[in-house]
Amino acid sequence: MAGGEDRNVKALKDVWKRPENALCADCGKPDPDWASYTLGVFICLSCSGIHRNIPSISKVKSLRMDHWEVAQVQFLAQHGNGLGKATYEAHIPIYCYQPTYADCQVLREQWIRSKYERKDFTEPGRYVLYSDGLKEGILWKRGRDNGQFLPRKFILSEKDGCLKYFIKQDAKEPKINIKIDVINATFQPAKVGNPNGLQITYLKDNKTRNIFVYHENGKEIVDWFNAIRSVQFHYLKVAFPMASDNEIKSRLTRNFLKEGYMEKTGPKQKEAFKKRWFTLDHRRLMYFKDPLDAFAKGEVFVGSGENGYSVKPGLPAGMQGSFSWPHGLTIVTPDRDYLFTCETEREQQDWIAAFRRVIELPMTPQEYAIEAYFKVRS
Repeated sequence: MAGGEDRNVKALKDVWKRPENALCADCGKPDPDWASYTLGVFICLSCSGIHRNIPSISKVKSLRMDHWEVAQVQFLAQHGNGLGKATYEAHIPIYCYQPTYADCQVLREQWIRSKYERKDFTEPGRYVLYSDGLKEGILWKRGRDNGQFLPRKFILSEKDGCLKYFIKQDAKEPKINIKIDVINATFQPAKVGNPNGLQITYLKDNKTRNIFVYHENGKEIVDWFNAIRSVQFHYLKVAFPMASDNEIKSRLTRNFLKEGYMEKTGPKQKEAFKKRWFTLDHRRLMYFKDPLDAFAKGEVFVGSGENGYSVKPGLPAGMQGSFSWPHGLTIVTPDRDYLFTCETEREQQDWIAAFRRVIELPMTPQEYAIEAYFKVRS
């Protein structure tokens, strides 16, 4: 009996060690140590919790702690993450966002439900976000002045290439009409204070504007997110016909590189440092008095190293400004230096690493145009 059990444990370890099973089947996290014995896929602890919420589809066990029956191990051996992806991810639209372990709960849960529960990607054309090129519905939007979340009608039009929202459901004219090519959308549950919170950012007169929304239904808010990506993808396919699908995909919605509080001083570098919320959105460093402000109080363009931009730890020698946080950093640009302080050394290092990732990248023609605008504006 013991010998048979040992062979079963060894068989389980052999399947587990296959290269195809080295990453979580759902979020890509390394070294998954759970598996679904009804789907035959290897998953991480976090994704296993989501699988437990759909017991009619997936039943999970720990690969380290639970006892595995011979038939269950054989089932895993016949399946695995390679076959799982070939089955459940066979026809993913290129615009559809595939979350990683760094993404929020609602994105990962709806991805897993989309794959295994709804089987959205097993057949071509099955994943339908909207019909007739329109998606219309109610999202709860945060008021710019009072901070209250109120229901607002939103319409996304592929034909018009825009996202509109209306103060009243029967209103004929939208409050705002946003062209799809200037939109970014990123999930912000902590900032919005709702697990399904979404931040929609767009440019108006080349200045950044934020809208914060949520929907109580997780599938609905993720559908809106992917619908925005879909309209963007089709718009960019027309605008840039020579670009590959993967090039266009890389230009769809993006997560911010870094967010958090820093202190800053003014251009003369003699003013007292003030605490501000900073958001690094690729080459735009924006700062806000409050994380939920609709408009940025200011923006800094972060160019490439070959164009004279750099970041370094510390402040200039003899800096006499009034600041309360001890860990300084300086962004050097061709026109002036920007000085910031961070509360902890870890935050300072994280900000420097984020800036360096941007500075190391060559600038695109579009980014040269943005840089020129910043110089004219300043």
